Amino acid sequence: MNAHTSPSGWPVLVLNADFRPLSYYPLSLWSWQDAIKAVFLDRVNIVAHYDKAVHSPSFEMRLPSVVSLKTFVKPTTNPAFTRFNVFLRDRFSCQYCGDHDDLTFDHLIPRSRGGQTTWDNVVTACAACNLRKGNKTPSEAGMRPGQLPFQPSVTHLHRNGRLFPPNYLHESWMDYLYWDTELDP
Repeated sequence: MNAHTSPSGWPVLVLNADFRPLSYYPLSLWSWQDAIKAVFLDRVNIVAHYDKAVHSPSFEMRLPSVVSLKTFVKPTTNPAFTRFNVFLRDRFSCQYCGDHDDLTFDHLIPRSRGGQTTWDNVVTACAACNLRKGNKTPSEAGMRPGQLPFQPSVTHLHRNGRLFPPNYLHESWMDYLYWDTELDP
């Protein structure tokens, strides 16, 4: 656990101006020092506090636990094509056997056969399945992925990100993390 996500680091949840987290996975967190700097620069509003305070000779301030940006940051509509986002799209599991360890990615149409490194040709695979499939197509190898590859939306990645909460969630954050999920009737 690093200082940003451990309780002793006093991490601060950062919300957009509409009170939604800037990102879910990784969760949009700042250090308490960065949050206080943003308060003094008038870039954020403090939404909730910790019970802990910081002091200077002439000033005392409770540490913020949740801040919201004063200016709305328009979320990206197309997520970046990164290894991490491929793993997140595929829920950090091998699309051939379901394993969660030693993950890499596999090209359905191998690169040596003209396959591209794109959303539509890459799936998460464990090293063993990737080695077993080798330079074959899934049908040649007799290995069908559990989910065919696709370009996810930011919403899809946020939804998957909620399945993997960080090690530490302060109670003051809960009202802002899951407010846009469907409620049970």
